[in-house]
Amino acid sequence: MSVLVDLIVMLGMLVIVPTGLRLVGDPALDRIRRMWPVFAAPGALALWLPRGTAAGLLALCYALGTLLLAGHAPRRLARTRSTHPVEAALLTALVTPSVAALALVAERTGHELFGFGLGVLALTVPHFHFAGFAAALVAGLVCRAEDGPAGRFAALSVPSGTMLVLVGYFTGDWTELGGALVLTAGMWTVALLTWRTSRARGRDRTTRALLVVSATVLVVTMVLALSWALGEATGLPHPTLTWMAATHGLGNALGFALCALLARRRLQDLTHQEGRSA
Repeated sequence: MSVLVDLIVMLGMLVIVPTGLRLVGDPALDRIRRMWPVFAAPGALALWLPRGTAAGLLALCYALGTLLLAGHAPRRLARTRSTHPVEAALLTALVTPSVAALALVAERTGHELFGFGLGVLALTVPHFHFAGFAAALVAGLVCRAEDGPAGRFAALSVPSGTMLVLVGYFTGDWTELGGALVLTAGMWTVALLTWRTSRARGRDRTTRALLVVSATVLVVTMVLALSWALGEATGLPHPTLTWMAATHGLGNALGFALCALLARRRLQDLTHQEGRSA
């Protein structure tokens, strides 16, 4: 499981975050996006070294990059002064990689953090790259494209559910289950709106396929997330963490996050081309 989780984390560090930052469309993020490999490469290397000082220092380099990224959130809020749901989702996306990085530094140095074991910390890293950064970002982009009640619900519920899951780490399984329910409702709404987007006229075959895959996979992976959270809270049979990493984790990383961001990139490029043509 550790090898699979590390590969998923590398995808988040090296591909998902920089691709997502480009889609935000904020010139203030251009510098950190261009510098991102300087922080992400040491972080990725840290995953493959034995726990200790060297791995911890490399992970700390990545944490520095995520803190610089998180620092854009209050500046963006001060600049836009917007309370629109899109902004809530985008601000969440900017902040959540720093949560992942904090867990990474602790895990790579072999220190339990807030009483959490190293295994939990290792799984927290991909969770806040994908259920944190990618999910919130995609929800925000979906809401930006379809600013109706459903889009706004997605843009608010995905960050809220992610934060509730984080609070549940400290307060108990029932809070985590509540967060999973809110997050699932938001993600299924994202899936529905993504499916609608795939059916719109003018979509090329590749973009449509990416949208359909991301929407379909999201429905399945969130069922798995709910079953795991329900089992943890009630004691009912539920998938093991190894099974969750191989199904929910891998599906969200490749099927949802990567496909969704690639599709949104293609849609963004098409919009720019149409604008230049006009």
